[in-house]
Amino acid sequence: MSKRGASEFVDRVVALMEPMIVGYQREGRRYVTLSLGCTGGKHRSVAVAEALAERLKSEDVATILVHRDLGRE
Repeated sequence: MSKRGASEFVDRVVALMEPMIVGYQREGRRYVTLSLGCTGGKHRSVAVAEALAERLKSEDVATILVHRDLGRE
């Protein structure tokens, strides 16, 4: 995936998640789990997950980022 393609992907996921997060907050839900993966789980999914966490966090939304496969060799 090119850098441009990754940026577009992040934009689209954020656009999908923002209204969903608002709905979850309205319903009193405490968390949403979003998982990403790629072959190997050490490059693209790491970069995209970090970009998404940064874009989605706000005063009202805390993000916890876990890289499940990073460091597993």
